[in-house]
Amino acid sequence: MNGGTGSDAVDRALLRVMLEAGASACGLYVLMADEPVIQLTAMSGVPARLMEPWGRVALAAPIPVAVAARRERLVWVGCHQQLARDFPRTAVAVPYEFALAAAPISDGSRCLGSLLLLWPEGHAPQLSPEEREAVETGCRRLAAVLGKSPLADGNASRAGVRVLSPPPARSVDLEEAFAAVDYAERLPGGGCALDLEGRITMVTTGAAELLGETEARLVGSRPWELLPWLRDPVFEDRYRAAVVSRRTMSFTAYRPPNRWLTFRLFPDARGLSVWISPSDREHGPAAPMPSEDEAVPVRAGQIYHVLHLAAALTEAVEARDVVELVADQIVPAFGAQGVIMYAAEAGRLRTLGHRGYPAEAIAAFEGVALGAANSPAVHALATGEPSFFTSPEEMERDYPGLPHLTGKAARAVLPLIVSGRPVGCCILAYNRPRTFSAEERQVLTSLAGLIAQALDRARLYDTKQQLAHDLQAGLLPHRLPAVPGLAVAARYLPSTRGMDIGGDFYDLIRLDEGSVAAVIGDVQGHNAAAAALMGQARTAVHAHATAGAPPGEVLARTNRLLTDLDADLFTSCLYAHIDVRTQRACLASAGHPPPLLRRPGRPTAVVDVPPGLLLGIDPHARYSATEIALPPGSVLALYTDGLVETPGVDLERSLTALAARLDTAPRLSPERLADVLLENRHAEMDRQDDVALMVLAAEAAPVRI
Repeated sequence: MNGGTGSDAVDRALLRVMLEAGASACGLYVLMADEPVIQLTAMSGVPARLMEPWGRVALAAPIPVAVAARRERLVWVGCHQQLARDFPRTAVAVPYEFALAAAPISDGSRCLGSLLLLWPEGHAPQLSPEEREAVETGCRRLAAVLGKSPLADGNASRAGVRVLSPPPARSVDLEEAFAAVDYAERLPGGGCALDLEGRITMVTTGAAELLGETEARLVGSRPWELLPWLRDPVFEDRYRAAVVSRRTMSFTAYRPPNRWLTFRLFPDARGLSVWISPSDREHGPAAPMPSEDEAVPVRAGQIYHVLHLAAALTEAVEARDVVELVADQIVPAFGAQGVIMYAAEAGRLRTLGHRGYPAEAIAAFEGVALGAANSPAVHALATGEPSFFTSPEEMERDYPGLPHLTGKAARAVLPLIVSGRPVGCCILAYNRPRTFSAEERQVLTSLAGLIAQALDRARLYDTKQQLAHDLQAGLLPHRLPAVPGLAVAARYLPSTRGMDIGGDFYDLIRLDEGSVAAVIGDVQGHNAAAAALMGQARTAVHAHATAGAPPGEVLARTNRLLTDLDADLFTSCLYAHIDVRTQRACLASAGHPPPLLRRPGRPTAVVDVPPGLLLGIDPHARYSATEIALPPGSVLALYTDGLVETPGVDLERSLTALAARLDTAPRLSPERLADVLLENRHAEMDRQDDVALMVLAAEAAPVRI
């Protein structure tokens, strides 16, 4: 076991739940303290390199461990077919048969992370009651020990990933160990043992002879990296399939000049036993063996990693997502130590993001003109061709001083081109000299095309979002007027789906020295048309209110205007005329959710306001008004339905819960109360509707800030 200080109890708890649940592999993810990311901190039963694509997982990612932590529920995937249906990105990267469970680890008040468990191929379609109980008990046990571990502070990334080995099946003395070696040596053919990372830990004399290498060179190496005739990714793929599926695998390989060998792989939680024997079958002509000096081709693991990255790129929404994906996953996939992502804007390079580069190197090329001659990124964009520099000498020859400035010894410079149009450049950099095989160059070039498309799409999305944000900001009030005797706070949260714009609006209209009108409304839809109608509705309400119309008449006149516009969009609206001098409020509603009222010494209540018809349907609709007392210390909360409507949850139950939240909140300023009421909505990863909120407090004694 490779453990760290303070982690022994966590490691023991992790191995225990794996063994008690009958799982073949496990992983522990811890929620980071300063970002919505879960970090792999400990694992067992599968190669560490297999888990590289999921070392750091965004909490919002469509990955089982993230879903389990985000929704705080167990996620079960019984077979690869279900994995492909529910989590296609993961299925592409691990195309083997297995079952998995991802379960949240919680201390009762917060989620600490996720537990990942894998079972071999052939598991039942569902977890048995005993297995489920073992998983749930194990999560409670992990939560208890995590709370006492340094990992609880969210610093998992600095601790690194611990790879744990379950105990051996049994211990043996020296005499029995020698007898086991004699037994293996007497068998026909030859055998070797591999650890979970694919490295040979033991090899018999017969196996060394069949492989054509010395025992000294074989031990510690991976067969497909040492032996040129085993470089075909198919052979490594068989090893990965055996480890993940825990199924006996076999393959036949041609060892020049004239021998075919059959390999049988027998896996368990600690590694693989491999038996090698001459094949007595005729397998036809063999592919030519690569030369000794030919660079190692792309490995099977790297191929699947690239497929995973390609799938992930299709899900990147913002340019920031693309940059983070490249930095967190593509960089380690290709063994790089640094990356810079540039965008081509207005004839110049603009840095989108970077990792592993000194600040002076970033500053040296920020804003460089696309016609400059001293930048490899500019050259790549001008020619449309990638460049690969394998040593500092190569880089110094073409770009004097660049190796010293950047501290990098090798790099891949990948232009990002979409339909012949340059959109940016991605540079992968290495601290040491490095060769790039023909296959690797091809994969990187193809991946650059996918990055380019994702970046172009994401930047278009960013532009639309900025436009939407500016439009929304222009339509909502920049600030609310100050009203003596009344403290007010307002909030707007866009939905997380579609454009960052919607039809929710609010306003506070100063009517005279002692009265104001508070308005909140919701135009159906989340697009520019909804925003435009929202602006018209807000303007109409403002005009009729300042003209002195009573609440019901304000809504009736606004309704006639919206009906005449024939926008095919309907609007809900709540209008409240508040007289600070008389401490009274008069409210009228057009199909809007009822407000909440908290008065001193009384429980928070839902105000019964006749709902009226939505605006824009019937030009002859009439709206009734309700009058309420608003003594000092009272709090009136107006909101749109996005605050209370949740799929699958009864609306009355949501209203009751919101009222209870306001009722139990301490005596705070409206600004703080607004944050309390929005607490859950701020945390939601998938907010399906906009949220607008106004909190109005009739002032008496000063409130606590």
